[in-house]
Amino acid sequence: MMTSRNVKRWEDLSTQKKAAVMLLGVIQVTLLVAALLDIRRRPPEQINGSKRIWTLLAFINFVGPIAYFLFGRKPAEIVNSD
Repeated sequence: MMTSRNVKRWEDLSTQKKAAVMLLGVIQVTLLVAALLDIRRRPPEQINGSKRIWTLLAFINFVGPIAYFLFGRKPAEIVNSD
């Protein structure tokens, strides 16, 4: 059971820890937005699985967007201009 002594408040964190938390937050939001935009713009035939499922999974912190970029997108087809 957590007591009030175990809970740290924002004011209790050092400047470095506050910066680290903020940086991780920015990275998380950036990954989420990038994944959601890519899912929205990419045609369904270029995505492994359902766009709806990948959209929902993208909201899982860090893991969802990274999983989408690693496994959700099909490789781009190379077009020969010969």
